[in-house]
Amino acid sequence: MNFELDDDHRMIAELARRFVDDELMPLEGRVLARDIAGEGLRLSEDERKHVDQVSRDLGLWGLDAPEDCGGHDLPAVAMVAVNEALGRTIVPWVLPPDSPNLKMLAATVNDQQREAYLAPYVRGETISAIGISEPGAGADPAGMKTTAVRDGDDWILNGRKIWITKADRADFTIVMAVTDKQKGARGGMSAFLVDRDAPGFSVVRPIPMIGAETTFEVALDDCRVPGWKLLGTEGQGFAPMQLRLATRRSEMAANAIGMAQRAMEMMIDYAPQRTTFGKPLSERQTVQNWIADAAIRIHAARLMTYDCAWKLDQGRDVRNEVSMIKSYALEMAWEVLDHAMQCFGAMGMTKEMPLQQMAGKIRLMRIYDGPTEIHNWVVARNLLGTRA
Repeated sequence: MNFELDDDHRMIAELARRFVDDELMPLEGRVLARDIAGEGLRLSEDERKHVDQVSRDLGLWGLDAPEDCGGHDLPAVAMVAVNEALGRTIVPWVLPPDSPNLKMLAATVNDQQREAYLAPYVRGETISAIGISEPGAGADPAGMKTTAVRDGDDWILNGRKIWITKADRADFTIVMAVTDKQKGARGGMSAFLVDRDAPGFSVVRPIPMIGAETTFEVALDDCRVPGWKLLGTEGQGFAPMQLRLATRRSEMAANAIGMAQRAMEMMIDYAPQRTTFGKPLSERQTVQNWIADAAIRIHAARLMTYDCAWKLDQGRDVRNEVSMIKSYALEMAWEVLDHAMQCFGAMGMTKEMPLQQMAGKIRLMRIYDGPTEIHNWVVARNLLGTRA
């Protein structure tokens, strides 16, 4: 079994790493200063334009997008290294387009939707969001109450969606809704492309989160959606949503590995320099154990994530593997970051360092796209079900 990337994919991974080191890392001081000043963790408009242009010129846009829409159609395996590199920085920027929504669109759009939605999205001309969770229905889609009812050639959507990232600036939102209450998640759930100016669609409120993040609640009050904006087949929205979630969870695992790797490197650099009670921290067994444990668990998480990505590329059922990497990589990164903050002492608690932002982000990610406990339960349920 060969876990090495081929030459082309290795070059792209190295390009992404250099881009992060050369273009994003130098912006961290300014981004953290804005957050300290109460302006939020953000890039200025000029900084964002510069980063966008450099990344586009380097050919880093649309890496895993379909070739017929202008993308490079990279496999999931190649994206692991790219997402790990992006995870190393706290600068709030991602390579366009957002892979999870991209994969869901690419798997389901018809020709009209490809031209109207997917192609502009791949080109970086539009922003998307997705509405899955609802008040009272998060990790369990069976509790979804948002409905879509036919009205002539259109659909009328009613309900509430919550914890939506980018809902305030998205050009369109993929909204999951129940089209057959009897079937529910098993053949009664559909996806819709809802434009930001669709009648009855409104962003109700921002919800500030830890880690300088903001999500939003959205209302659909007799929201009218043209019939051609049903995404995929009526009643069959659950499977492409799962593809989207698998892509997102793989991405999160890779991001977490990148954060943990950076935190470990920071400990390795700092421990020999800091002396306490006559000895450098690097000679303290506790610190040595922290670093050794980080190296071992990062290596394990990375191999698990590559294995899952390879199986995803092969079209295999990766439900167990996706839950495993979401659980293991996020919990691993949480502990590595906590140890790094301990290693740096009071300095590790400051907002002047990126550790606290990474810790806040990981804390959110342990809940996003399914809490750790849910993923562990899914693995156990699948294993026990196989034995039954």
